[in-house]
Amino acid sequence: MPTKTIVLVHGAWLNSASWAGFKARYEARGYTVIAPDWPYDDRPPAELRASPRPELAHLGQRDILDHYERIIRALDEPPIVIGHSAGGTFTQHLLDRGLGAAGVAIDPAPTPGVPLYPHAIVSALPVFLDPLSWRKAKVMSRKFFANRFAQTAPRDQVDALYDRYIVPTPGKVYWDGVINAIKIQWDNPNRAPLLLIGGGKDLIADAGMTEAIYRKQSRAPSLTEYKLFPDRSHWTCMDTGWEEVADYALDWAERNARQSGNTDTKVGVEEGGVVPDSKQRKEKEKA
Repeated sequence: MPTKTIVLVHGAWLNSASWAGFKARYEARGYTVIAPDWPYDDRPPAELRASPRPELAHLGQRDILDHYERIIRALDEPPIVIGHSAGGTFTQHLLDRGLGAAGVAIDPAPTPGVPLYPHAIVSALPVFLDPLSWRKAKVMSRKFFANRFAQTAPRDQVDALYDRYIVPTPGKVYWDGVINAIKIQWDNPNRAPLLLIGGGKDLIADAGMTEAIYRKQSRAPSLTEYKLFPDRSHWTCMDTGWEEVADYALDWAERNARQSGNTDTKVGVEEGGVVPDSKQRKEKEKA
């Protein structure tokens, strides 16, 4: 049976509010859509900027991945997993764990095993130039948002968009990408079909980097495809014309998703019938 469940994975500097348009559009097509926040991100953006939870500063990539894994394993069927930015990187990791019926990674953030491209390096500098950022919740500047993160948004709306959507992000999420990074098994035989989407005007996650990730992911035996939207920026999921991206992602997933009977996402059984615990997974990453 085709899955009728979608899990949306947001990236850094945003929370689930950023998925409002996608969620409503997919629900109108008959899907159950789950858009979880990262831990400690489950309040309106203005509240989060004003008073972030202290725990947020210590949140790392493994915590976030384990959070989404628990949610997906509790579902009655393997979902389509769609992620943006860091959420696109997390989508790849979730599929690498054997989860999901299909995955779509939109403008994925730097992914371990793929070289950094120029825009990705520049976009990370505000975090890495702060030597103590690994233990802080950082806030994106309005200038950075206007000039790089959402440079295609209408100029007279930029401040309002910042106020509506931007949230603090733990610097540890960035540092985890370079220190003890989580490896991906590129030739994983259990990985679900995967679509990677790049934006030609993306100043955060270079389209060339997304294409390089595609080439790595193409080593898996399951279907891997790449789609470039030449005129879209990193703000693609909320910018004018976001509906085209949303529809392309879901149409592709509908055509290529594994049938529900083809994988046991709910219990997450790996080879040998054993569900790997966190200790086993860490040992596997070090191997």
